[in-house]
Amino acid sequence: MGYEFDRRVRTGAALGAGILVLALGACGGDADGSDEPVPAPASSSFPDPAGKSIDDLISEAESGSEIVASPAGAVFTPGDTRFAFGLFRLDRSQLTDAEVAIYAQSKTDKEARGPFPARTESLKTEPAYVAKTTADDPDAAKVVYVSKVPFKSAGEWRLLAMIRTDDGVVATRIPSVVVKERKGIPGIGDPAPVVHTPTADDVGSLAEIDTRQPPSTMHEDDLADVLGKRPVVLLFATPALCVSRVCGPVVDIAEQVKDDYADEGVSFIHMEIYEDNVMDPENLRPQVEAYGLFTEPWLFVMDERGIVRERIEGAFSVNELERAVERVTAGTS
Repeated sequence: MGYEFDRRVRTGAALGAGILVLALGACGGDADGSDEPVPAPASSSFPDPAGKSIDDLISEAESGSEIVASPAGAVFTPGDTRFAFGLFRLDRSQLTDAEVAIYAQSKTDKEARGPFPARTESLKTEPAYVAKTTADDPDAAKVVYVSKVPFKSAGEWRLLAMIRTDDGVVATRIPSVVVKERKGIPGIGDPAPVVHTPTADDVGSLAEIDTRQPPSTMHEDDLADVLGKRPVVLLFATPALCVSRVCGPVVDIAEQVKDDYADEGVSFIHMEIYEDNVMDPENLRPQVEAYGLFTEPWLFVMDERGIVRERIEGAFSVNELERAVERVTAGTS
C-alpha cells in the first residue's frame, strides 16, 4: 500500500478509516499476564534466506493463511527501523505468544534479507492505570511484536513473517511498505516543534481536551512553556476515537510511567487529535498538523534541550517508554 497521495486524503485513510494499524488493535485473545518483554528468539531457529526470494521462502514453508500480520505504523525511513506489527487469527483473536521473525526484500533486490527476530512487548499496565476507556474495549490491543529491520534504501519493500510452531515454521505475508525520508515529522536528533498545548487551566472541563475516561493527568504543562527547559514526553493519542485500538493502552502506559518518574522533573503531555473531539480528518488539531502526523498514536520524547531522542509510531510498552525516559533524565541522550 502506498502513501503518495494528497495529505488531506492520506490523513483520512490513516486516522479516519484505520487502514494502517487496525489489524494490531482489532485483535482479542488472551495475553500471558506478564508486563515484561519476551526476548526475541534466536535467528538460527529460522530459515537462512541466502539466495532465496520472499516467494522462495513462502513456497518452502507451511502456509500461514490462518494468521494475518500487519505493520503497526505507516512511516518507514531508510536505515535500522523499529518495525512493530501485530499477529492475529482469522477469528480476530490476537496471537500474543508467537516466536516470529521478519524477512524483507526491496523491489530492486533478488533475494530476501533476514531473519530479523521480534521481541514481544506487553501493553499491560498496573490495574490502577487501566482507564474505563480501555477496560470497556474488548478489542484493545494486548501485545506488540517489535523487530529491527535494516531498510537499506528507499522504495517499496516486500515483507514476510515466519512463525515457529512445534512442527516447523509457517509463513504469512505482510503488506508491502514504502520506505522514504519523511519531511515534516520530527525525527530523532531534530529539534521538536514549539507549539502551545492546551492545559487544564485553559478549559472548563478536561473532557474538552481528553477523550479518555477518566481524563489523563497529562494536561498540567503547556509544551511551549517547558520544551527546551526540561525533558518532555509528548503523546498524540485519542483513546475514545482511535481506530487502531492502541491509543487507550498507550495513554494508560504513559500515566503509569509518569507516576514512576514523578520526582525526575519530566513533563508528560497528552495531546488529542481532533478539534472538539469530533472524529473528522478535515478537523485535526493544529498541534497534530504542526508535527506532520497522519496516523495515531505517536510518541515523542525530548531531552532538556528540546531535541527528540525517541519517537515511536503506534503501540509501545511500559518497558520501552521507561527506557526512553531514563535516557533523557540520565543526561546520556
